[in-house]
Amino acid sequence: MQLEIRKHLFDILQATKNIEEFTRQMTYVDYGANRMVQAAVEREFEIIGEALSRIKKLDSSFLEHISEYQRIIGFRNVITHGYDAIDLELVWDAVKNHLTTLKEEVQELLNM
Repeated sequence: MQLEIRKHLFDILQATKNIEEFTRQMTYVDYGANRMVQAAVEREFEIIGEALSRIKKLDSSFLEHISEYQRIIGFRNVITHGYDAIDLELVWDAVKNHLTTLKEEVQELLNM
C-alpha cells in the first residue's frame, strides 16, 4: 500500500472516531439542538470524503475495498457545496447507520 494512501486511511479512521466521540450518548434531538456538534460532525465528514477522493486519484481500484465510497464522496460534496441545505436527518443517519461499517473497513485495510 502506498504511504500516501495509508495516510488518507488514517485520516478517515481518525475522523470516524471523532464523530463517534462528538455524538456519544446523543439522540437526534440533542444533535439537532447543538449547532457546534453539527459543525464538527460535518467537518469530519468533509475530511472523510476528501480523503477518499484523494485515494481515488492515487489508485481508484483501491476504493473497491470501501463500501459505497462514491456515495461518501458525494455526501462530502453536498456538505461542502450545499452547506445551506444540509439535511440533519441524512447526516444523523450516516452517523448512526453507516459510520461503523466505514470505520471497520478502513481499520481492516490499515491492518493489512
